[in-house]
Amino acid sequence: MNLQVREEGDFKFIDEGEGEVLLLLHGLFGALSNWQGVVDYFSKDYRVIIPLMPIYEMPLYKAGVPGLVGFVEDFVNFKKLNNLTLLGNSLGGHVGLVFTLKNPKNVKRLVLTGSSGLFEDSMGGSFPKRGNYNYVKERTEHTFYRPETATKELVDEVFDITNSNSKCLRIISIAKSAQRHNMAKDITQITVPTLLIWGLNDTITPPIVAHEFARLIKNSELYFIDQCGHAPMMEHSEKFNSIFKRFLTRTKTAETVT
Repeated sequence: MNLQVREEGDFKFIDEGEGEVLLLLHGLFGALSNWQGVVDYFSKDYRVIIPLMPIYEMPLYKAGVPGLVGFVEDFVNFKKLNNLTLLGNSLGGHVGLVFTLKNPKNVKRLVLTGSSGLFEDSMGGSFPKRGNYNYVKERTEHTFYRPETATKELVDEVFDITNSNSKCLRIISIAKSAQRHNMAKDITQITVPTLLIWGLNDTITPPIVAHEFARLIKNSELYFIDQCGHAPMMEHSEKFNSIFKRFLTRTKTAETVT
């Protein structure tokens, strides 16, 4: 399936399938291709929606976690979406956490994978070697357990982004906002069923971060995928989808019993 980008109002988004809504939130350098396996698998039984967050275009004064949360809120209201299962990777997980806390009645499940919000070691904070293709290639490969997962197409995309002054300013602003916005005290208030899927070899948000999320979010369950870095839905899409599917089925059954 080739992901078709739709445009309505001020929004660009992916919208595939029908049924209960799975809202996917991408990270700072999150290409749509990152979610291809999730969309292909779940759009048969669910409505899978991915809003394209305006990371590189938003006004600089809004370029931060609160601004992105506001964007997602506007999108959800525009599309009249409710009873969401929210899935976020990296920065998208951070945005999902804040959205859930602000809109608890509209989120029925939360799924985090490699989420920021507690700690991350990201290249977003600075670009000491901007314009150096090999440096960008190395840092992009650092995201994954298997360096070859960082295809030339992906590296080229990140390189182009980091070579744009306006995009770089927004990336740095958002990354610094994420680092300042530690959520350790806030996420203890999250009560919806929460699934944590983590790469055991994640060097950006290491396994200890996943354990801390699991400790702080009471109604949560944690699964690790071995030989996997910061983007489990890319590196091990079958395992990721299997864990996610069981979680959806189990929580749906629990709702029915209740």
